[in-house]
Amino acid sequence: MPNGGSAGGVNTVDLGLTGKRALVLSSSRGLGRAVAESLAAEGADVVLTARSGDQLKAVADGINARGRGRAHAVAGDLGKDVHAIHKAAMDALGGIDILVANTGGPPASTALAVKPEQWTPQFEAIVVPIFTLAGLVLPGMRERGFGRILTIASTSVQQPLPNLVLSNALRSSIVGWAKTLSAEVAKDGITVNLVLPGRIQTDRTGQLDTANAKAQGKTVAQITETMLASIPAGRYGRVDEFADVVCFLASERASYITGSMIRVDGGAVRHV
Repeated sequence: MPNGGSAGGVNTVDLGLTGKRALVLSSSRGLGRAVAESLAAEGADVVLTARSGDQLKAVADGINARGRGRAHAVAGDLGKDVHAIHKAAMDALGGIDILVANTGGPPASTALAVKPEQWTPQFEAIVVPIFTLAGLVLPGMRERGFGRILTIASTSVQQPLPNLVLSNALRSSIVGWAKTLSAEVAKDGITVNLVLPGRIQTDRTGQLDTANAKAQGKTVAQITETMLASIPAGRYGRVDEFADVVCFLASERASYITGSMIRVDGGAVRHV
Protein backbone atom coordinates (compact mmCIF):
# COMPACT_ATOMS: atom_id res chain seq x y z
CA MET A 1 0.00 0.00 0.00
CA PRO A 2 1.16 3.56 -0.60
CA ASN A 3 2.35 5.61 2.33
CA GLY A 4 1.71 9.21 3.37
CA GLY A 5 2.82 12.10 1.19
CA SER A 6 2.49 12.50 -2.53
CA ALA A 7 4.13 11.19 -5.67
CA GLY A 8 3.73 12.87 -9.03
CA GLY A 9 1.01 15.09 -7.58
CA VAL A 10 -1.16 12.13 -6.52
CA ASN A 11 -2.19 12.10 -2.87
CA THR A 12 -1.45 8.90 -0.98
CA VAL A 13 -2.90 7.46 2.19
CA ASP A 14 -1.13 7.38 5.54
CA LEU A 15 -2.53 4.37 7.38
CA GLY A 16 -1.11 5.50 10.70
CA LEU A 17 0.77 2.23 11.22
CA THR A 18 4.21 3.71 11.83
CA GLY A 19 5.35 2.60 15.28
CA LYS A 20 2.42 0.23 15.80
CA ARG A 21 3.37 -3.21 17.14
CA ALA A 22 2.02 -6.37 15.57
CA LEU A 23 2.15 -10.07 16.36
CA VAL A 24 1.51 -12.13 13.22
CA LEU A 25 0.98 -15.85 13.73
CA SER A 26 2.15 -18.55 11.31
CA SER A 27 4.15 -16.00 9.35
CA SER A 28 7.10 -17.88 7.88
CA ARG A 29 5.29 -18.32 4.55
CA GLY A 30 2.04 -17.83 2.70
CA LEU A 31 -0.59 -15.39 3.91
CA GLY A 32 1.01 -14.78 7.30
CA ARG A 33 4.33 -13.85 5.76
CA ALA A 34 2.68 -11.51 3.25
CA VAL A 35 0.75 -9.76 6.03
CA ALA A 36 3.89 -9.31 8.15
CA GLU A 37 5.75 -7.87 5.16
CA SER A 38 2.89 -5.49 4.33
CA LEU A 39 2.59 -4.23 7.92
CA ALA A 40 6.34 -3.67 8.15
CA ALA A 41 6.35 -1.84 4.82
CA GLU A 42 3.82 0.57 6.36
CA GLY A 43 6.13 1.17 9.32
CA ALA A 44 4.79 -1.26 11.91
CA ASP A 45 7.19 -3.34 14.00
CA VAL A 46 6.30 -7.00 13.75
CA VAL A 47 6.95 -10.26 15.54
CA LEU A 48 6.81 -13.26 13.24
CA THR A 49 6.24 -16.69 14.65
CA ALA A 50 6.18 -20.24 13.31
CA ARG A 51 7.74 -23.60 14.10
CA SER A 52 10.51 -23.27 11.51
CA GLY A 53 13.16 -21.08 13.15
CA ASP A 54 15.54 -20.89 10.19
CA GLN A 55 12.85 -20.03 7.66
CA LEU A 56 11.35 -17.49 10.07
CA LYS A 57 14.69 -15.78 10.59
CA ALA A 58 15.22 -15.52 6.84
CA VAL A 59 11.87 -13.76 6.43
CA ALA A 60 12.62 -11.39 9.32
CA ASP A 61 16.06 -10.62 7.90
CA GLY A 62 14.51 -9.80 4.54
CA ILE A 63 12.04 -7.39 6.15
CA ASN A 64 14.80 -5.69 8.13
CA ALA A 65 16.96 -5.33 5.04
CA ARG A 66 14.16 -3.40 3.32
CA GLY A 67 13.75 -1.01 6.24
CA ARG A 68 10.82 0.91 7.74
CA GLY A 69 9.26 -1.41 10.34
CA ARG A 70 11.48 -3.83 12.23
CA ALA A 71 10.88 -7.59 12.36
CA HIS A 72 11.64 -10.07 15.13
CA ALA A 73 11.51 -13.86 14.78
CA VAL A 74 10.06 -16.03 17.56
CA ALA A 75 10.06 -19.76 16.89
CA GLY A 76 7.38 -21.81 18.61
CA ASP A 77 4.47 -24.18 18.25
CA LEU A 78 1.14 -22.41 18.75
CA GLY A 79 -0.41 -25.59 20.07
CA LYS A 80 2.15 -25.85 22.88
CA ASP A 81 3.99 -22.55 23.32
CA VAL A 82 1.29 -19.87 23.14
CA HIS A 83 2.21 -18.22 26.45
CA ALA A 84 5.92 -18.30 25.62
CA ILE A 85 5.22 -16.76 22.21
CA HIS A 86 3.23 -13.97 23.84
CA LYS A 87 5.99 -13.27 26.37
CA ALA A 88 8.67 -13.20 23.67
CA ALA A 89 6.57 -10.82 21.58
CA MET A 90 6.03 -8.53 24.56
CA ASP A 91 9.76 -8.57 25.32
CA ALA A 92 10.60 -7.70 21.72
CA LEU A 93 7.94 -5.04 21.14
CA GLY A 94 7.01 -3.74 24.59
CA GLY A 95 3.33 -4.20 23.81
CA ILE A 96 1.00 -5.53 21.13
CA ASP A 97 -1.37 -3.21 19.26
CA ILE A 98 -2.28 -5.61 16.46
CA LEU A 99 -2.87 -9.36 16.64
CA VAL A 100 -3.12 -11.14 13.30
CA ALA A 101 -4.37 -14.61 14.15
CA ASN A 102 -3.34 -16.92 11.37
CA THR A 103 -3.20 -20.67 11.93
CA GLY A 104 -2.45 -23.64 9.71
CA GLY A 105 -5.30 -25.51 8.13
CA PRO A 106 -6.38 -28.97 9.32
CA PRO A 107 -6.12 -31.98 7.01
CA ALA A 108 -8.66 -32.48 4.27
CA SER A 109 -11.52 -34.85 5.03
CA THR A 110 -15.18 -35.42 4.24
CA ALA A 111 -17.76 -35.32 7.04
CA LEU A 112 -18.31 -39.06 6.67
CA ALA A 113 -14.62 -39.93 6.85
CA VAL A 114 -13.47 -37.72 9.74
CA LYS A 115 -12.69 -39.67 12.91
CA PRO A 116 -14.11 -38.59 16.30
CA GLU A 117 -10.64 -38.41 17.83
CA GLN A 118 -9.56 -35.80 15.27
CA TRP A 119 -11.81 -33.02 16.53
CA THR A 120 -10.22 -32.12 19.86
CA PRO A 121 -6.56 -31.89 18.75
CA GLN A 122 -7.52 -29.84 15.71
CA PHE A 123 -9.63 -27.48 17.84
CA GLU A 124 -6.71 -27.08 20.22
CA ALA A 125 -4.35 -26.39 17.30
CA ILE A 126 -6.29 -23.82 15.27
CA VAL A 127 -8.90 -22.31 17.60
CA VAL A 128 -7.69 -22.31 21.22
CA PRO A 129 -4.44 -20.38 20.48
CA ILE A 130 -6.47 -17.54 18.96
CA PHE A 131 -8.79 -17.29 21.95
CA THR A 132 -5.85 -17.52 24.36
CA LEU A 133 -3.70 -14.87 22.68
CA ALA A 134 -6.62 -12.48 22.34
CA GLY A 135 -7.19 -12.78 26.07
CA LEU A 136 -3.53 -12.01 26.70
CA VAL A 137 -3.30 -8.92 24.48
CA LEU A 138 -6.68 -7.35 25.24
CA PRO A 139 -5.81 -5.77 28.63
CA GLY A 140 -3.01 -3.71 27.09
CA MET A 141 -5.16 -2.73 24.12
CA ARG A 142 -7.98 -1.58 26.39
CA GLU A 143 -5.59 0.43 28.52
CA ARG A 144 -4.17 2.24 25.46
CA GLY A 145 -7.55 2.70 23.79
CA PHE A 146 -6.40 1.09 20.56
CA GLY A 147 -6.33 -2.47 19.31
CA ARG A 148 -6.86 -4.62 16.26
CA ILE A 149 -7.66 -8.33 16.41
CA LEU A 150 -7.78 -9.83 12.94
CA THR A 151 -8.34 -13.50 12.27
CA ILE A 152 -7.47 -15.02 8.92
CA ALA A 153 -10.20 -17.60 8.43
CA SER A 154 -11.66 -18.83 5.13
CA THR A 155 -14.63 -18.23 2.86
CA SER A 156 -15.65 -21.73 4.01
CA VAL A 157 -17.26 -20.15 7.10
CA GLN A 158 -19.83 -18.65 4.71
CA GLN A 159 -19.85 -21.26 1.96
CA PRO A 160 -18.50 -24.61 3.21
CA LEU A 161 -15.94 -26.24 0.96
CA PRO A 162 -16.10 -29.92 0.01
CA ASN A 163 -13.57 -32.28 1.62
CA LEU A 164 -12.71 -29.71 4.32
CA VAL A 165 -15.15 -30.50 7.10
CA LEU A 166 -12.64 -29.88 9.91
CA SER A 167 -11.83 -26.41 8.65
CA ASN A 168 -15.47 -25.61 7.82
CA ALA A 169 -16.65 -26.48 11.32
CA LEU A 170 -13.78 -25.29 13.51
CA ARG A 171 -13.20 -21.96 11.81
CA SER A 172 -16.93 -21.28 12.06
CA SER A 173 -16.62 -21.39 15.85
CA ILE A 174 -14.26 -18.40 15.60
CA VAL A 175 -17.00 -16.42 13.84
CA GLY A 176 -19.34 -16.53 16.85
CA TRP A 177 -16.50 -15.71 19.26
CA ALA A 178 -15.26 -12.75 17.20
CA LYS A 179 -18.72 -11.25 16.75
CA THR A 180 -19.41 -11.50 20.48
CA LEU A 181 -16.03 -10.01 21.43
CA SER A 182 -16.32 -7.16 18.92
CA ALA A 183 -19.43 -5.80 20.68
CA GLU A 184 -17.77 -6.03 24.08
CA VAL A 185 -14.63 -4.02 23.21
CA ALA A 186 -15.77 -1.59 20.50
CA LYS A 187 -16.03 1.30 22.96
CA ASP A 188 -12.42 0.66 23.99
CA GLY A 189 -11.14 1.55 20.52
CA ILE A 190 -10.59 -2.12 19.63
CA THR A 191 -11.87 -3.69 16.43
CA VAL A 192 -12.34 -7.41 15.89
CA ASN A 193 -12.73 -8.68 12.34
CA LEU A 194 -12.27 -11.77 10.22
CA VAL A 195 -10.67 -11.73 6.79
CA LEU A 196 -11.77 -14.56 4.55
CA PRO A 197 -9.39 -15.63 1.79
CA GLY A 198 -10.74 -17.46 -1.18
CA ARG A 199 -8.34 -19.13 -3.59
CA ILE A 200 -5.09 -17.29 -2.95
CA GLN A 201 -1.96 -18.77 -4.57
CA THR A 202 -0.01 -20.34 -1.69
CA ASP A 203 1.58 -23.69 -0.86
CA ARG A 204 -1.63 -24.55 1.02
CA THR A 205 -3.69 -23.97 -2.13
CA GLY A 206 -1.50 -26.42 -4.01
CA GLN A 207 -1.86 -28.99 -1.23
CA LEU A 208 -5.66 -28.68 -1.28
CA ASP A 209 -5.82 -29.00 -5.05
CA THR A 210 -3.72 -32.16 -4.79
CA ALA A 211 -5.93 -33.58 -2.02
CA ASN A 212 -9.10 -32.83 -3.99
CA ALA A 213 -7.63 -34.41 -7.11
CA LYS A 214 -6.92 -37.61 -5.18
CA ALA A 215 -10.36 -37.65 -3.55
CA GLN A 216 -12.16 -37.10 -6.86
CA GLY A 217 -9.96 -39.27 -9.06
CA LYS A 218 -8.91 -36.32 -11.21
CA THR A 219 -5.67 -34.63 -12.12
CA VAL A 220 -4.50 -31.49 -10.32
CA ALA A 221 -4.82 -29.61 -13.61
CA GLN A 222 -8.48 -30.60 -13.85
CA ILE A 223 -9.14 -29.47 -10.29
CA THR A 224 -7.42 -26.15 -10.92
CA GLU A 225 -9.39 -25.62 -14.13
CA THR A 226 -12.66 -26.22 -12.27
CA MET A 227 -11.65 -23.84 -9.49
CA LEU A 228 -10.71 -21.09 -11.93
CA ALA A 229 -14.04 -21.48 -13.71
CA SER A 230 -15.83 -20.82 -10.40
CA ILE A 231 -14.01 -17.53 -9.74
CA PRO A 232 -15.44 -14.51 -11.61
CA ALA A 233 -11.99 -12.87 -11.58
CA GLY A 234 -10.74 -15.91 -13.52
CA ARG A 235 -7.58 -16.40 -11.47
CA TYR A 236 -6.22 -17.18 -8.03
CA GLY A 237 -5.45 -14.16 -5.87
CA ARG A 238 -1.96 -12.95 -4.99
CA VAL A 239 -0.75 -12.94 -1.41
CA ASP A 240 0.02 -9.22 -1.55
CA GLU A 241 -3.57 -8.46 -2.61
CA PHE A 242 -4.81 -10.28 0.45
CA ALA A 243 -2.20 -8.74 2.77
CA ASP A 244 -3.11 -5.20 1.74
CA VAL A 245 -6.69 -5.75 2.91
CA VAL A 246 -5.48 -7.01 6.29
CA CYS A 247 -3.09 -4.08 6.51
CA PHE A 248 -5.90 -1.58 5.97
CA LEU A 249 -8.12 -3.26 8.59
CA ALA A 250 -5.21 -3.09 11.05
CA SER A 251 -4.83 0.64 10.49
CA GLU A 252 -6.28 3.73 12.10
CA ARG A 253 -8.27 4.30 8.90
CA ALA A 254 -10.43 1.25 9.63
CA SER A 255 -11.54 2.37 13.09
CA TYR A 256 -15.28 2.04 12.33
CA ILE A 257 -15.12 -1.48 10.88
CA THR A 258 -15.69 -4.15 13.51
CA GLY A 259 -17.60 -7.39 13.92
CA SER A 260 -17.29 -7.93 10.18
CA MET A 261 -16.17 -10.65 7.80
CA ILE A 262 -14.39 -9.32 4.73
CA ARG A 263 -14.02 -11.66 1.75
CA VAL A 264 -10.97 -11.54 -0.50
CA ASP A 265 -12.02 -14.12 -3.06
CA GLY A 266 -12.31 -12.62 -6.55
CA GLY A 267 -16.10 -12.91 -6.29
CA ALA A 268 -16.14 -16.69 -5.79
CA VAL A 269 -18.78 -16.64 -3.04
CA ARG A 270 -21.97 -15.90 -4.94
CA HIS A 271 -24.41 -15.06 -2.16
CA VAL A 272 -24.84 -11.45 -1.02
